[in-house]
Amino acid sequence: MPESDRRRSTPRLVANLLAFEAGWLACVLGGSLVGAAAAGLILAAHLRWQAWPGEWRWLVGFALLGLAVDGGLTLAGGFQFHTDTLALGLLPPWLWLLWPLFATLLHHSLAWLWSRPWLAALGGAISGPASYYAGAALAGVTLAPWLLPAQALVWAGLCLWLCRRVSGRLPYQR
Repeated sequence: MPESDRRRSTPRLVANLLAFEAGWLACVLGGSLVGAAAAGLILAAHLRWQAWPGEWRWLVGFALLGLAVDGGLTLAGGFQFHTDTLALGLLPPWLWLLWPLFATLLHHSLAWLWSRPWLAALGGAISGPASYYAGAALAGVTLAPWLLPAQALVWAGLCLWLCRRVSGRLPYQR
């Protein structure tokens, strides 16, 4: 089987999605120490067995983007963390680690979405805030009333941007 087909196979895509979900749960329920261990293992396994050459740049980029977006929303009063140690004074590491974990989906489980801009924007506008709402409820984080609508705009815009940056540039589409 050609490499591009092997990396797109259904079991690999399902494993990619399940790894993200396991990492999300470990971060949200386990906190920063458990989340860091789980995210480290998932990211290392992704880079070793599934990532395309150079995909590590997306993981790093999303880690920085997460620090900027969620850090900015924290500074604006969007999140109130009750017991966590904050990374760089802004975010608990478990929240920050969700961003590179999300990036593991971009070229794999979510690759089909980037050629459908309106569906991507709608999906981002719904699933982004839903993820924050569920995570906050499970982790004991207080969200400002304006945060979820702001997250809907952020994630819709981010998904539209991804449509332009990722669609047509996937390694198996060359």
